[in-house]
Amino acid sequence: MNDWIAQPRLAAWCGWVIAAVFALAPLLAWGGPLAFAPVVALAGLLTLPNFRVREEDRPAAIAVLVLVIWAAGSMVWSPYTPKNPGQATGLKLILEAALFGSAITAARGASPTPRRWLLRFLAWGMALLGVVMIVEAATSAGIYRALRVAMHDPIRPDLGIKNVAQALFILALFTPAAMIAAVRVGGGWLLWIPMMVGIAWPSLAFSYDAPLLALVASLIAMGLVLRWPRTAPRVLAGVAATFFLAAPLAVWVTRRLGWYDRLAADVSLSWSQRMGYWRHAQDWIGDHPLRGWGLDASRMFAPGIRLHPHDAALQIWLELGLIGAVAAAVLWVAILAGLSRTRPDPAVAAGAGCAVAYLTFNAVSFGVWQEWYLALGALACAACAALMRQPRRDHHP
Repeated sequence: MNDWIAQPRLAAWCGWVIAAVFALAPLLAWGGPLAFAPVVALAGLLTLPNFRVREEDRPAAIAVLVLVIWAAGSMVWSPYTPKNPGQATGLKLILEAALFGSAITAARGASPTPRRWLLRFLAWGMALLGVVMIVEAATSAGIYRALRVAMHDPIRPDLGIKNVAQALFILALFTPAAMIAAVRVGGGWLLWIPMMVGIAWPSLAFSYDAPLLALVASLIAMGLVLRWPRTAPRVLAGVAATFFLAAPLAVWVTRRLGWYDRLAADVSLSWSQRMGYWRHAQDWIGDHPLRGWGLDASRMFAPGIRLHPHDAALQIWLELGLIGAVAAAVLWVAILAGLSRTRPDPAVAAGAGCAVAYLTFNAVSFGVWQEWYLALGALACAACAALMRQPRRDHHP
């Protein structure tokens, strides 16, 4: 079996499958981000013969295994009861761990020619997406709304902007890897301009703070890892672990000091709503701090929390308790500390940038178990895995 896995044809097949996903990525990001879940899952299924866990993968793999098993088991005491198998998050997590993990290892094991195309699709695709977002910002989502009209499915301008703005999160997540890919496989640093302008201007025009915040945080992380390649990833790992382990304590302390309510009164409505969710989550975490309330319990705490707390650490604490929080912290420590190197490498810095962008969204935006969001995380890992295998100077046409 191992000899078959090592065959060049399988490595080429894996590379072309993941390259096809990146070729579709700009369209999916702009037109339907939810489609990332089935597309990445299909890619993982098609490349499953290549799936294997290397020795250096084991800490992260064990953390994922513990997190998934504990999450699935917590469905027993969760107040949320899925109405059908499609709503059973625990079962989906088991499949996603296998299929999304397979997609990551497929990108890592891709042969050189499809790997170069994968990275070209990433670089040029994100630059193209940046241009589209600039146009959408100038026209209040005019392209998207015109397409909906042409499909005889018109949409209100505010909803059109809301749908289009989802692409900003995807562009911000992939930009660190796309920047380095542009330098290594063609396009050069000029492709950075539409990427960054395509995040910054639409974020301001559409009043979406998180993508711009993620861009700034990821660029800072890249700079730190380039400057201190051995120490900076470990420091980032410590920050990530602190985020997952100490989030409820941070909310509790700031509330006790009186800072929390004063800050909530001064920020915008969207941020004050988030802080309200975080306040309620911290209150309810205290009821079951060790085991949590159970997977998807966040859905049952309306109106205090709507769907999820908009903070991954608080959601994991609320649903999976200390055990889940420790597993999440170990996972992120394994990912970030694993980027420590003796010499600076832009590809490794890009990996840190993507990780920090994803953590930024974890802190303020999406539900931690959303399928499309987990698929995006896997795809970002796949991009970085391929990029780290790509030579710094590509002499191929």
